[in-house]
Amino acid sequence: MTYQIVTLAGDGIGPEIMAAGLDVLAAVAKKIHFDYDLKDFPFGGAGIDASGHPLPAETLAAAKSADAILLAAIGSPEYDKAPVRPEQGLLQLREDLGLFANIRPLKIFPALAHLSPLKADRLEGLDFVVVRELTSGIYFGKHELSEDWAEDINRYTHSEIKRILRTAFRLAQTRRGKVTSIDKQNVLATSKLWRQVADEVAKEFPDVQLEHQLVDSAAMLMITQPSRFDVIVTENLFGDILSDEASVLAGSLGLMPSASHSETGPSLYEPIHGSAPDIAGQGLANPISMVLSVAMMLRESFGQETGARMIEEAVETVLAEGVLTADLGGQASTTQMTEAIIQNL
Repeated sequence: MTYQIVTLAGDGIGPEIMAAGLDVLAAVAKKIHFDYDLKDFPFGGAGIDASGHPLPAETLAAAKSADAILLAAIGSPEYDKAPVRPEQGLLQLREDLGLFANIRPLKIFPALAHLSPLKADRLEGLDFVVVRELTSGIYFGKHELSEDWAEDINRYTHSEIKRILRTAFRLAQTRRGKVTSIDKQNVLATSKLWRQVADEVAKEFPDVQLEHQLVDSAAMLMITQPSRFDVIVTENLFGDILSDEASVLAGSLGLMPSASHSETGPSLYEPIHGSAPDIAGQGLANPISMVLSVAMMLRESFGQETGARMIEEAVETVLAEGVLTADLGGQASTTQMTEAIIQNL
């Protein structure tokens, strides 16, 4: 079977790291006999340039019919005053594809532990995943801005909360069996509902331990006791902030992949970092987050566990050998890092 993969290279360093990810995909596909076709479409700032909108109709149609989607990065200061910013295209893509579950695993590479802002003893046993609700909450609520007041509406339904919590509990069943649900129930009505639904869903999964944390307490514990977490689940805004906080524990934003899943349609895979326009076109970008997003795609959309593990082990070997890009304290270019990963497959 030949799978259809849509690629959205986007802006800034996006085309560079997308090329790196696809080179690695091509190399591993030959080894595991994985057949696929690629189709690239404009998205983000590139979509604005092509059609005046960050999510052109052709791009959306292709994404809906794909077996999986790879996204590199979007955004640039040149679009700050555009009628529709690149980021709005991403929100629309998530909404139109129903990509409600964002999965961000945190892995500490032994060779890079010294780059973490945490002391070595706090990194021991650190292995958790952030599950973020992605298609509701304050980002999708009503927004009003006047000269002297502003309002953003945060809205969640019972069903929206239940489906993301079930995703987290199912994931915990494949890991260490613990879910930490994060809210602000002492203040927010949406969080009171969130906690109520979390308690309801927990009854469906008696083999999984549930704990509740307020978001401010969770932010502190992520720094002081990060190894206590297994699967973290939270709403859109809190998840956006906490997953970025978690990412720096590994030493660089350039290391972390992510996946966004719908209930029935294709999944989207992307690095957690932005488009870094200040280094675009210079060959300095770290491609590892894109490469590991390809590994997540192989595993989660296509069941290609062998190929995914080959990529992940090659990345770990390359880092242990001291091949490092500038963000990791080294001098390797994007191309050199990519070639080293391919050589170690």
